[in-house]
Amino acid sequence: MAGAVLEWYDFAIYGVMAATVLGPLFFPGGNGFVKLLLALATQGIGFFARPLGGIVFGHLGDRFGRKPMLVVTFLLLGAATTSIGLLPTYHDVGITATILLVVLRLVQGFALGGEFGAAVLLVSEYGSPRRRGFWTSWPQAGAPAGTVLAAAVITLLGMSMSDADFESWGWRIAFLVAAPLLVIGFLIRRGLDESPVFRQAQRAAEERRKAAAGAHAERSSILQALSRPRAVLHGLGMRLGENIAFYIYTVFVIAYATKYHGFDRGDVTLVVTFASVFQFVGMIAGGAWSDRVGRKVAMLVPSAVLVVWAPVFFWLVHFESLPLLWVGVCVGAFFHGMLAGPEAAWIAELFPTRYRYAGSSLVFQGSSIIAGAPAPFIAVWLINGFGVGMVIGYLVLTMAITFVAVITSWETKGVDLDRVG
Repeated sequence: MAGAVLEWYDFAIYGVMAATVLGPLFFPGGNGFVKLLLALATQGIGFFARPLGGIVFGHLGDRFGRKPMLVVTFLLLGAATTSIGLLPTYHDVGITATILLVVLRLVQGFALGGEFGAAVLLVSEYGSPRRRGFWTSWPQAGAPAGTVLAAAVITLLGMSMSDADFESWGWRIAFLVAAPLLVIGFLIRRGLDESPVFRQAQRAAEERRKAAAGAHAERSSILQALSRPRAVLHGLGMRLGENIAFYIYTVFVIAYATKYHGFDRGDVTLVVTFASVFQFVGMIAGGAWSDRVGRKVAMLVPSAVLVVWAPVFFWLVHFESLPLLWVGVCVGAFFHGMLAGPEAAWIAELFPTRYRYAGSSLVFQGSSIIAGAPAPFIAVWLINGFGVGMVIGYLVLTMAITFVAVITSWETKGVDLDRVG
């Protein structure tokens, strides 16, 4: 979890800076709005690099082990984040600064794409089946914890220096904080041993290769996962509504509440940041609950609640009351956490060991492209063109798909990962 928190801090800090200072520093010409859009576009580039990272590290992780990928992804992401803090600006070196920023953002997304498979699978394959949901929810909860850490660092920097100093050089500190965190995380992860489940599968694969001397080589784990698509499709379906709900309650709500209902941006940002704490608690609680009642029940209940909560949430925002906004966002974030907490164990339990990393990465990172990345843009387009009712319908429909994906899947609680096949 410590490594996951630091990785998500690296990824989240860029999003905050893209919305504040990176536009004028790295993108020439145009007005302030155009520069902001260009900076936010590089935020999206990180999402599109994640599936590629999932594919590459998924293949390598199924062949060489979870631990090496855990270390490599962390080093790549930490090094890229630290390097952004050292970049010259457009004023210093021209378009070279812009290109370097885009490249480093791609490296961030590429590295993060391999994180889920490495961290969650190592925990899944080490932990007792009886409490697998609880333990795997901790690295899963690294995302909201890393977001809170990023927000805390930005707040402290903003309180300790003037706006001019922050925009001139203070923003670099937030990226350079990744350097000592990188050392700490590396020492934590380097001390881990490879998972016993993977070692056993590796020995079995070696015996098969010896027995089949002269036969063709074993297929890539990515191709193996795609050749049995049922688990991948169930995982993508489940992640569809979960991912969209997350970005509606954390990204879209900022634009919606400020532009359409007059809320102060700082107030809404504080609400969203604090809601990450509710999301964190929901993830741990959801993971633990899934060990008692099963993965399906633990995910079906919050899915149903989020379907009902969608119109309630927009109704609460309509009152233009800050306390009601807190209720709407925090309740949505908590039940999103309840849904996302068990999914880490569930996705790992869908796939056999020989292609578990690849299959899990396809589900987790593929859903980020088809669901998470475009969700805020689709929601803005719907509300501008058709009104808030269509955004509610978008959220309800996609969450209903998640409900169907879960209810038609199979129960995996307590499964022996050695025997999944």
